[in-house]
Amino acid sequence: MDLHLFSDPGDNIRHIIEASRPYLEDKDDAMVAYLPLASLYAERWLDQAESAFKGLARLESVNAELMAQKEIEEIIRRAALVYIPGGNTFLLSHRLHLSGVMPYLQRQVKSGLPLVGFSAGMVLCGPNILTSHDMNTVETAHFDGLAVSPFNFVAHYPLDAHGQSVKDEWLADYHFFHDNPIIMLCNGAYVKVEGKKTTLVRGEAYILTKDSEKVKVEEGRAIVP
Repeated sequence: MDLHLFSDPGDNIRHIIEASRPYLEDKDDAMVAYLPLASLYAERWLDQAESAFKGLARLESVNAELMAQKEIEEIIRRAALVYIPGGNTFLLSHRLHLSGVMPYLQRQVKSGLPLVGFSAGMVLCGPNILTSHDMNTVETAHFDGLAVSPFNFVAHYPLDAHGQSVKDEWLADYHFFHDNPIIMLCNGAYVKVEGKKTTLVRGEAYILTKDSEKVKVEEGRAIVP
């Protein structure tokens, strides 16, 4: 299992391209399954994504409202990797569940399909999406994630001058009901998952475990649940 997870995509989604390149550059007619399902305005970003991947791979974009389940699954099946950008995490989960694609995507990723995602695309990879700070404007009843990582994730983690975040208190509340750890990524951070190994490749990130204070994660070190 290969996951490349980012808080933000970088200028011109350069973080995404860097992580995707090894899976694409040696393939003829490589194709990326592009799942912009977290956004209400996905078409606005399609040109940017296609331009960034130009010469490396072609994108096949998924539209959960207009495509049948089998059509979406066929795109995922043929893909060299799946790219899930940011937006509203609740909308992303809602669309994946309503289209019926969520179980298939989970199986494919667990079977080795590389996944590159940022923000909502990263949060989706945990056991659930309850640590998203998005508004559930779509009123989804689907809060489970892909469960391809034992960690929950927080994107765009902000710190003040004292190393604290306005999110710390409500993140601690999560552990009243759930036991798994939370990884909080500041912008610029990159977490890589290879099989059962999770590593902070670069940037600033913290881990919060139940009944403990948050701890800063060291770059290059494995993160243990």
